[in-house]
Amino acid sequence: MRRCVGWCALALALAAAARAEPRTLTLVSTTTTRDSGMLDYLLPRFERETGITLRVVSVSTGQALALGRRGDADVLLVHDRESEEAFLAEGQATLRRDVMYSDFALVGPVADPAGVRGLPDASAALARIAQRRAPFVSRGDESGTHRAELRLWQAAGIDPHAASGSWYRETGSGMGATLATANELAAYTLAERGSWLAFRRRSALTVFVEGGAALRNDYGVLVVNPALHPHVRLELAMRFADWITSPAGQAAIASFRIDGEVAFHPWTPPDP
Repeated sequence: MRRCVGWCALALALAAAARAEPRTLTLVSTTTTRDSGMLDYLLPRFERETGITLRVVSVSTGQALALGRRGDADVLLVHDRESEEAFLAEGQATLRRDVMYSDFALVGPVADPAGVRGLPDASAALARIAQRRAPFVSRGDESGTHRAELRLWQAAGIDPHAASGSWYRETGSGMGATLATANELAAYTLAERGSWLAFRRRSALTVFVEGGAALRNDYGVLVVNPALHPHVRLELAMRFADWITSPAGQAAIASFRIDGEVAFHPWTPPDP
């Protein structure tokens, strides 16, 4: 009888272990963090320090937030503050924290058919591109980059969709694929810094406009609300949010380089 009790206890323990929630976390992030190589650099450090395995899905920010609303993610790493704050206000997330920032750059063919070289800011450059009907490639995918681009067109007083399919082309693709299309078409595009640094050696494009508050690109982490989606691994998601905003996570972000150049910066507030 004692032997039976022992074997039964072991069987119950094994069954409980088999049913235990695996220490696997679903992170939905952006194509900019993937295409730049940042995720491949950053996430193994998190896994080594915490013992938590990450399942990563890379999509646009708009698609990432949609996956979060469906409960198909535990935690999000995205870059469109307005959309993130709306997601939080809806109760879709338990928290949002600032993580890091990069910037955008307007890139285009060295020949500069629109004559944007030397213009003071991105909106002025876009206005010149539209005036001269020079080819421009947009991601067109509701990504953080796409939304930033649309804000710049709005500041220039131009609706580019009126020219969709002519000089204004929309790829519906990630940053890497959009840069490849711009290179192929000798077109201008708005590029996220990390993806541009990873791609530039393979392209005939160059940077024309960079710097300034309008081109800053903030990233945030959002923990999906388990009150709406009970299967969300809240404890593991909080571990990720805590780690990536901790001194260790911020130091890992600061140490990432592409060809010796900084692609992402640890979080600091923008200049007032």
